[in-house]
Amino acid sequence: MRPGTDHTENKFASFTCNRGYQKLPRLFYEAENQPMKLLATLEVKAERRFGWSGYIFAWKAKHGTLFLGVIILCVVMASYILTRDQQKFLLTPSPFQYSATSNNEESPELDSTEIESDTDRLSSPFNWLERVSYATPETIAETSDSKLQLKPRRLPEREDLIKQEAHIFSVIPRNFLQNVKNHCWYTRYTGTASTDPYKKNAYFLHTKHFQTIFDYLKKVIWKHLQHHGDKHYRLRCLPYFYIIGQPKCGTTDLYNRLRLHPEVSFSIVKEPHWWTRKRFGHLKVHNFHMLKNMRKYSSLKATMRGSAAGIIQPWNGFHARYLIEDYLDLFDLAAHQIQSQITNSSAEQFIKSNMIIGEASASTMWDNNAWQNFYHRTVNGEPPYLIQDFLHAVLPAVKLIVMLRDPVERLYSDYLYFISANKSVEDFHEKVKDSLQIFDGCLMHSSLRSCVYNCTVNSAMPARLQIGLYAVFLWDWYAVYNKNQFLILQLEEHAANLKKSMQRVFEFLSLGNLTERQEAAIINNPASNTRRPKDKSLGPMLPETRRILEDFYRPFNEKLALLLNDDSFLWEK
Repeated sequence: MRPGTDHTENKFASFTCNRGYQKLPRLFYEAENQPMKLLATLEVKAERRFGWSGYIFAWKAKHGTLFLGVIILCVVMASYILTRDQQKFLLTPSPFQYSATSNNEESPELDSTEIESDTDRLSSPFNWLERVSYATPETIAETSDSKLQLKPRRLPEREDLIKQEAHIFSVIPRNFLQNVKNHCWYTRYTGTASTDPYKKNAYFLHTKHFQTIFDYLKKVIWKHLQHHGDKHYRLRCLPYFYIIGQPKCGTTDLYNRLRLHPEVSFSIVKEPHWWTRKRFGHLKVHNFHMLKNMRKYSSLKATMRGSAAGIIQPWNGFHARYLIEDYLDLFDLAAHQIQSQITNSSAEQFIKSNMIIGEASASTMWDNNAWQNFYHRTVNGEPPYLIQDFLHAVLPAVKLIVMLRDPVERLYSDYLYFISANKSVEDFHEKVKDSLQIFDGCLMHSSLRSCVYNCTVNSAMPARLQIGLYAVFLWDWYAVYNKNQFLILQLEEHAANLKKSMQRVFEFLSLGNLTERQEAAIINNPASNTRRPKDKSLGPMLPETRRILEDFYRPFNEKLALLLNDDSFLWEK
């Protein structure tokens, strides 16, 4: 534990783990060698002989060499085609290279897969997502069904997770306080009344606009401790629920309405991004050089501003990993309220607190980009650990809220929000085409999960296509958590009927009844994070852009609707 950070002595065992960072895999589309010459010209010079036998021998040698060269050429070309251009000899068409004329034939119907409940918490097979007709029947034959199948992943054991994040498990206990809805526990506090436990908090050091809140917490922390003689105990809490995604799907609006409920309290920072980004710290420099080789630096910087890329970027500076104590400090305002409720309860009274804590980092569901820098490489290129593995090991009973929208509209909204200059529908179209080809280039030699969680691929794509692959992310979350721990909302339905949508949320979180005035304040609260006027002036995306995106997302939407047993997630007009 960092000295002077918390002044809290935890009674739980401390683990140590010295783990070196692993090098990133070679860029998947970087040719390892220069193309070999397929034919070597053999000059056969026959000796000048007198007599026809010498001329006949020379003639046979030349023609034999030519015939042998033709055979070698055919074998080499056939091998490249059969291996699907893995060495980047692009002899077969990409399914995302759209022709000017669209194919009006209906795509072959995908085989349905029955999805059973995950009772034993094992990742069950989910072989689906066959390619649809993006271009021609010949293209479909080339791009077989195996490339868009999501195979089961092996879930890590708790011992493996502890080895990777020993400090987290040394701070957070396995059992929490009873009769408190949140995940709370007491730790020994070794500071004094004048101690500032937030002085070295990483969020405080890097986000100065929260200084007022941390100053307030510093002044009141002593009176919110449990005092037993000369020993002092501090209440620590983690969230009761998370809003885990997705970006540009209405999570900010839901957050702003929920925080008006008298029984709900959120973290000091709306989106701490601790599980997905902050706990990993800086990005390795050599990875950035790899990105520069893929796309021009200026284009990358314009595309991946701030949180858009999904990981802390080199131009934003380097910093150490945020500790779990830094993250826990963000919930101290709520912990103080819960402590007050416990303190005000008499010894004979049944102690109970209805206050619940939430956290709303929209990156939690999808952003696993840091794994390539911090975890070992796997044979199949898939991450050995996902965010939900660690979250479940710490909070197995947490509730999870997911907000989704039409992935085509989500991508356009994402572009308008994160791109700062030279925005146009034509520019969006070009970025979509480039992203589709990059993603398909990955699928030519890697699994679907490997490409979805590949930091290099995600950072290279100028449009964040992968965030709209909801079925992939949700299936991996369902392999870890039970389905009844999720509430899946649609932005379209949320906007059309706010009252019904918020009632679903209140019931899911087991919140108390509201007065008519309190409910009206929540429902009538202005919509948050709406499209800016200058972005509205650009109008809708081009019809051709919408068509190719609908083709791309259609098979994923079909399986999402199957997974959720709800055809509204097809987003068919």
